[in-house]
Amino acid sequence: MEFAIENTWDSNPVDHDPIRIVFSDGKAGLKMEVFGPFFNDPAAPPVEPGLSFPGLWNYEVVESFFLDSTTENYLEVELCPHGQHLILLLSGVHHAFMQQLPMMFTTTTTGDTWKGEALIPWSYFPPNVNKMNSYAIHGSGEERTYEALFAVPKEDLVEGQQPDFHRLEYFKNFRLQSIMGEDWVQPESDLWKGKA
Repeated sequence: MEFAIENTWDSNPVDHDPIRIVFSDGKAGLKMEVFGPFFNDPAAPPVEPGLSFPGLWNYEVVESFFLDSTTENYLEVELCPHGQHLILLLSGVHHAFMQQLPMMFTTTTTGDTWKGEALIPWSYFPPNVNKMNSYAIHGSGEERTYEALFAVPKEDLVEGQQPDFHRLEYFKNFRLQSIMGEDWVQPESDLWKGKA
């Protein structure tokens, strides 16, 4: 299953080749591959590749969110072309109850493009995922650019509005079974116990 991030958060077309995200069966979890331009702006986070880094959203990053809209439980996965990652488990908008979980993630950079490959363990996903959205951020200062797979429609924008990737009402329908097969049953996870 492949997606391309072709718009900014406020529904303008991006001015570069779109970042592509591919989801597939990783057996022990969901495989997430990212392909896209490497802006190298801002500079790399101050930790080595392969490690989790809090506040990764302040750097160059691609993010995917997986939501159970009936409970507002959702998983946020952030991937940086420099090799760092960040996982957040949220119960309620902006309310992270667990973060910096470990994950297998590797990147390769070739000139001005990069590829990342992550394996997101099934235990990180909330039960009953039914919606998702993905985002990309790059640039510094006035050049900071926020992009969204499912952007805020022009008619919903209000003056002075800032990008907020936790606007769950703009997420679109998504089922893990559409990747894993209709008979697939999501493994239960102790991480989400009591978060109904």
